[in-house]
Amino acid sequence: MNITARALLVSLLLAGTGAVVTGCNTKKDIDLTKLGVDTDPPEMLYNQGLAYIKARNLTEAGKKFDAINQQQPFSEWARKALVMSTFVKYRTGRYDEAVQTGNAYLKQYPASEDADYVQYLVGSSFAKQIVDVTQDQRAAQQTIEAMTKLVNTYPKSQYVSDAQEKIRFARDQLAGKEMQIGRYYLERKDYLAAISRFRVVVEQYPTTNQIEEALARLVEAYYAMGIVPEAQKGGVEPSENSGSWISRAGKKLLLGT
Repeated sequence: MNITARALLVSLLLAGTGAVVTGCNTKKDIDLTKLGVDTDPPEMLYNQGLAYIKARNLTEAGKKFDAINQQQPFSEWARKALVMSTFVKYRTGRYDEAVQTGNAYLKQYPASEDADYVQYLVGSSFAKQIVDVTQDQRAAQQTIEAMTKLVNTYPKSQYVSDAQEKIRFARDQLAGKEMQIGRYYLERKDYLAAISRFRVVVEQYPTTNQIEEALARLVEAYYAMGIVPEAQKGGVEPSENSGSWISRAGKKLLLGT
């Protein structure tokens, strides 16, 4: 991808989703596009696609880039078009398609100059699908996996900082899901099940926003099970240097905090 095209993509990506122009690919539209592109060389199609992006007409831009891939798969123009097609699908909210196209690119061109950007688009597509903690958090886990791959594989990428921020958010979502389930069990006095969930937060997500409540809920659950009197009677006190969940929860119990 040339510098102009890459700069255009970055500026549009950071600008948000307000500029997206919606459209639908009806069978008629696809047939007309296919008839029109057969005589156009890939370079012309690519430049037309860029022009459509600049004009905020992402639907038409996507058609041009997809046409290049249909005409000359595995060519250099097709490589560039895959990047642009991933971007267009992401910006028009077709996140599953963006992931599919992006992964196809990364499989073919893992060391290309645009690989970090495509990996970022894949991770961002997952991030856009993260839902409330009351729902399934598969997208949060996929976000972590995709963005961690970006950070580890392309550590000098300009997208690392934002990738790390999305990882933090996704981890907080996963911790929030565990807390939601733990509170459910706690309300029903199923203390062992609740403790199991709160332990996950303390052990696996200690840097998330959920950690303080997780420790407090552990105190509550152990107190309800009679752990405090037993610990005080036995003179059990957690070590200052221990970072385990039981040490931290136990210390809060014994100190009454």
